[in-house]
Amino acid sequence: MSEPRAPHADDEEYSATVLGSHWFTGPPPPADAAPDRVEGSVLRFGPGVTAAMPAPFPLVAAPVARPARGGGGLRRYTLALVVLALVLGYLGWQRFGPSVEVRDVRVSTDPQGPGCDAAADVVAFVSTNGRPGTLVYRWVRSDGTSSQELTERVPSGRDQAALHLLWTFHGTGSHPAKAELQLIEPVRRTASVEFTYRCRP
Repeated sequence: MSEPRAPHADDEEYSATVLGSHWFTGPPPPADAAPDRVEGSVLRFGPGVTAAMPAPFPLVAAPVARPARGGGGLRRYTLALVVLALVLGYLGWQRFGPSVEVRDVRVSTDPQGPGCDAAADVVAFVSTNGRPGTLVYRWVRSDGTSSQELTERVPSGRDQAALHLLWTFHGTGSHPAKAELQLIEPVRRTASVEFTYRCRP
């Protein structure tokens, strides 16, 4: 059996295109080895040839994208900080700002007066500026009695407080009555209403 003859360059049938693919690519790389980068392709002809042929087209390195500067992010954080400062300032003003101020005080009740052995519901309406605070007051009745000092807590956002006095009457006959609200704090004000208790025997 004859041994295979190596092709000669003078043979007419010899062509670089019939060479095995290992002449072009060389031995396969290890499975776990990845190239650091790819510079281009090298085409080799024939055994032992080491001269590299230039690529058929110019290779241009792609520009490396650089991260944008932090100017946009800084503006975004600045806006968030401004909004947060405004919210905290508003809450602080609500909590520690000016206290309640009284603008008007009026007292009213049913002009017909209560029925026999019933109670008159006397109501004082105190208008405020809507700020939180405490009202200190007392009721004084025309029969010579008065209440102790009472307090009413006014929450933020409510611009009116309703203060009630229940005055109970007994017996028959007709009796004129007057109820007076004496506001002590945050400012001294007075307001009153008159009505008549009537009970026919």
